[in-house]
Amino acid sequence: MSLTKIVISGASGKMGRALLEAIAAAPDLRLHGALDRLGSPLLGRDAGELGGGRLGINVTDDPLQALSGADVLIDFTRPEATLDYLQVCRRLGVKAVVGTTGFSAEGKAGLESAARDISIVAAPNMSVGVTLSLKLLDLAARVLGEGYDVEIIEAHHRHKVDAPSGTALRMGEVVAQALGRDLAACAVYGREGVTGERASTTIGFATVRGGDVVGDHTVLFAGVGERLEITHKASSRATFAQGALRAARFLRGRKTGLFDMQDVLGFR
Repeated sequence: MSLTKIVISGASGKMGRALLEAIAAAPDLRLHGALDRLGSPLLGRDAGELGGGRLGINVTDDPLQALSGADVLIDFTRPEATLDYLQVCRRLGVKAVVGTTGFSAEGKAGLESAARDISIVAAPNMSVGVTLSLKLLDLAARVLGEGYDVEIIEAHHRHKVDAPSGTALRMGEVVAQALGRDLAACAVYGREGVTGERASTTIGFATVRGGDVVGDHTVLFAGVGERLEITHKASSRATFAQGALRAARFLRGRKTGLFDMQDVLGFR
């Protein structure tokens, strides 16, 4: 069996550690490199210290060194770092799984540009359950139509730096598209004071930050006399890690193109 050689960026982070553990348990995958930020105290140490046992792979801040000879980069970092790593991936022909959130329009264009040279799976949430939820949201919005107000409530741990979450925004995009709306024009990200009556075309977002919440998302369709809620709750980052590994396997044999988890699960 041919092993897929994986590089993990942000190796010392919570997602990085979850990915290291998941790769160690996957018989068809092998850790090839581990990247971390400049100045990290873990630089030069064996990546196995983060996931149990020695692996013979030292953590580095040099993407060229880590990615040389690799098959796939799995990246859950920050947009600026991700785009820098992708430039090295393009140079070396390394595929990428990107779970980073918070990309600007320019950053998203950078992903599309990179996908002309390498294959990329990019999704704000790698969970199989969340991906299925997006499919259900599309169906619900089309069936319920214009008679229901849509509100999206998300909760994450206190350390998350972007809001609303990339997953919540993606949920909003799916619902807006199903309803024939432009999310940029109809989204409301906060309410305070005398806001006036709710516009029927609004898609609202509410953000909660606190504790160690891994990730909770609820989309509320509120009609007259009834409410429908579609909720996903993550209790462990292992679910995101397993989804990312599934995405890495999906990229086998795909040379170029930008994909997401809908493609990985065969929903389109």
